Amino acid sequence: MSRHIPPTIVFLIILFFFASRPAAGQYGMAEKKDSTIILQKDVVDLFHHKMISQLRMDSMKLQGKGPFISVMPVVGYSMQSGLTGAIVSNTSFYTDDSRSRFSNLLLNGYYSQFHQYWFTANTNIFFEKHKIHLFGDTRYYNFPTQTYGLGTGSQLSDELDIKFSYLRIYQYVYHELRPNIYVGIGYNLDSHWNIKSDTIPGKALEDLKKYQKDWNSISSGLSLNLLFDNRVNSVNADSGSYAFLQYRTNLKGLGSDNNWQSMVIDLRHYIHLPGLHRNVLAFWNYNNFTMKGTPPYLDMPSVGWDFYSNTGRGYVPGRYTGSNFMYLESEFRHDITRNGLFGVVVFANAETVFQNWSDSHSIIPGTGLGLRIKINKQSNTNLAIDYGFGVGGSHGLFFNLGEVF
Repeated sequence: MSRHIPPTIVFLIILFFFASRPAAGQYGMAEKKDSTIILQKDVVDLFHHKMISQLRMDSMKLQGKGPFISVMPVVGYSMQSGLTGAIVSNTSFYTDDSRSRFSNLLLNGYYSQFHQYWFTANTNIFFEKHKIHLFGDTRYYNFPTQTYGLGTGSQLSDELDIKFSYLRIYQYVYHELRPNIYVGIGYNLDSHWNIKSDTIPGKALEDLKKYQKDWNSISSGLSLNLLFDNRVNSVNADSGSYAFLQYRTNLKGLGSDNNWQSMVIDLRHYIHLPGLHRNVLAFWNYNNFTMKGTPPYLDMPSVGWDFYSNTGRGYVPGRYTGSNFMYLESEFRHDITRNGLFGVVVFANAETVFQNWSDSHSIIPGTGLGLRIKINKQSNTNLAIDYGFGVGGSHGLFFNLGEVF
């Protein structure tokens, strides 16, 4: 079936082939304002115990390649998981002496009061001298949760309890064609098994049975990936742009249950605003389209199931599902203190899902605000604590180590 080409592809092509300059430097170890040096602070600086000073040398004095490690236990709450405990970590480092671009490794583990547990590992590694960029997204979930059926017309009352185990392995290798522009290939695996659901009649159960024909499913395929990234620090960007285009083909020959193809378009832009305190305006456009064939129900694009599980603050992951997903978010980031220790954000988002381009579909809004606490001033890593609100009574508390996008 033919597809309309989304307008965002045009912007992506422009970003890829526009001769751009590297992004401006990040706020990091020290900021100069009106000829005055403002030393940056993080939470470790709040404690002056001699043992802590010995365990971690002041990161402002570190001149090596790292690693700069941030580990934080957190407790949160969401409608999907209830009370949740987590250990989240962010390790940032340089791969060579040029110290031109941070690489990072995110390792997180979670356990909820509803006996859900999941582990995630995200890698974003740059080898500047060899013009190689490695990206990885590996996850394991044992996840009782809810689904609501396809489309934007579902209600919270449509929820259907569902359980499954899930393994995701996404691994990409990029080569730098020119400064900040990469082309690469990758392997993508989405494997669900032990899928069980309630048998309550309704739209959610009908959609699940129609598109999840067996109680396990595998989508396995290769992908062609294009990447533009001139951000200095992907964990907490002050300026610059990011653009990602992926065409993925799932093949029976690689173990996939059926052949189907998809396209992901991920665009981000950051504007540093003037002021005595750090002010950043950030924009994010994320799209996931099914180009051909039919994916299993649990592999369809869905709110909260992007690469970093960050879309749709204000909604539980999986709240809206469909063959095609379009998402837009903007966020204003402001440091409360000039030393960067505390900050606040205000955000708003809008999303829609649909099966076919000819279908009518609604725009679903969300909004919220959040607190930022500097965990590591060397890598500029914040603990993000956000409260989001959606329509129909949806709301929730969201945690991240590093900015949401």
